Order: sequence, then structure tokens, then C-alpha cells
Amino acid sequence: MPVYFKLLSPVAPIEVLWHRIIWSALLTSILIHFFQSWRNSVKAITNRRQLPWLLLSTLFIAFNWLLFIWAISNNRMLEASLGYFINPLINMLLGYLFLKERLVPLQQAAAGLAVLGVAIQVTAYGSIPWVALGLGCSFGLYGLIRKRVSVDALTGLNVETMLLLPIALASLWMLNSPTSNLLQNTWQLNSLLLLAGPFTTIPLLLFVIASKRLTLTSLGFFQYIAPSLMFMLAVLIYDERVGTERWWTFGFIWTALALVSWHAMHRYRRQTAALSE
Repeated sequence: MPVYFKLLSPVAPIEVLWHRIIWSALLTSILIHFFQSWRNSVKAITNRRQLPWLLLSTLFIAFNWLLFIWAISNNRMLEASLGYFINPLINMLLGYLFLKERLVPLQQAAAGLAVLGVAIQVTAYGSIPWVALGLGCSFGLYGLIRKRVSVDALTGLNVETMLLLPIALASLWMLNSPTSNLLQNTWQLNSLLLLAGPFTTIPLLLFVIASKRLTLTSLGFFQYIAPSLMFMLAVLIYDERVGTERWWTFGFIWTALALVSWHAMHRYRRQTAALSE
């Protein structure tokens, strides 16, 4: 995803967001038409209890998409990776606050290390790492809401993108930019913009499916791969400078994640051993 959005850097982040919404709405609609029924989408939209939550999840995911695109386009990939390293710890905290998932002392220590890591960056740079916190919190809250809303992954994503579709179409129509008219773009650029649909829909569907089958704590364990790759891309390919203070911040976050991972593996082994007896 970072490589993909780097290729789209000449296009304004808000314009890329509109394309993400439009082509994701189209793709999810096609998938529903051929593999599911429109009944679930209609039911979700007309359900007075579910619709407010889906509207809220829509706002969180739209904000997350836009902030991520902006960060990549503005050479803030390191901070974006930090946001997704923090996200599993935010998931753990949200699980404790809203889903009554108990935090053992090791997890509490991990949370403390994460806070310390962020505090070091605040002290060193004199400002809050708002990109990292914005990405981590928005995606964590999105996962929490989708876990509590009883709609399947494809239906939920279809409803979210369809809710945003009128805004995206109107905004793209009124946008006065060199790339807003697809008929005037190169076929390479148009191909990249069209790929926003599958590049957005497929990973998010897999995430939502996983969020319904795992605790938020366990889900966080599998979310280390993407930010690790993002970190390596930022340092090795795109020449973003880490700096001493950031190494300390990442060091504390990685230590916290190692503690959480060790606890998750240990708990999994105990549960497996208990089931085999």
C-alpha cells in the first residue's frame, strides 16, 4: 500500500480518497451482486440501531484512509508505520475499556512502555506525533465498532462506501485539478486510480473478517507485519531519517509488542494443551 500511494503522489490526497471510495463501492457492489444478496445491505441501512454505528465506522475509516494517503504523499511513512505499531496496543486498551477483556500485568507493562515511547517523541520533537496517534486510534476505533455491529464484512464495507459515494462523486465532479478528468489522464495513471478499489477492499475485508473471529488482543498480534514492512520501505527505499529520538520511541514500542506477543503465544499454548487433555 505505501508503494502504491507513493506512485499516486502527484495526485492530491483528497482526490485519491474519492477514488478509493468510488471504486471500492463499485467493487463491493459487484461482489454482493454475484456472491451475496442485496437484502443484507438494505437491512443494515434500514436498521435504526445499526445505521448510527455504521455511520460512525464510516467516518473513522474515511479519516484513516485520508490521513494515511496524506502521510505517504508527504514523506511521513515512518510516522505512519509508528501509528500501525501502536494500533495493536490501542486495540488491547479498547478491548479492556469496552469489551471487558482483562489486562494481565505483562500487558499493563507493555501499555506503559508504549506511553513512554510516545512521551519520548513528544519531548524530543516538542509536538505530539499526531499522524501516528491519528492512524492508530482511528483504525482501532473502526475495528471496535465493526466487531460490535452484526453485519458481515462485505455488507458492512459496501454500506460504508455507499454512504460516502454521493459525497465522493460530487466532490470529484466539482474538483478542479489536472488529474480529476479521467479522459485527460494517461492510461497508466487511470489504471492506478482504478486499482484503489481492490487495493482498499481486499485487505479491509480480510481485517473485518478477522476482527469478528479473534479478540482484539489476538488480532493485534497479526498486525505487526504491515508496519514492519512500512518501516523498512521508509528507511531502505525512501530514505526517511529515523534519528536517535525515534529509535528510542520505536525501541519502546517494539519492546511492548514483544511482551504482548510473548503473552499471546504463552496463552495460546496453554489453551491448546488444555484442549488436548
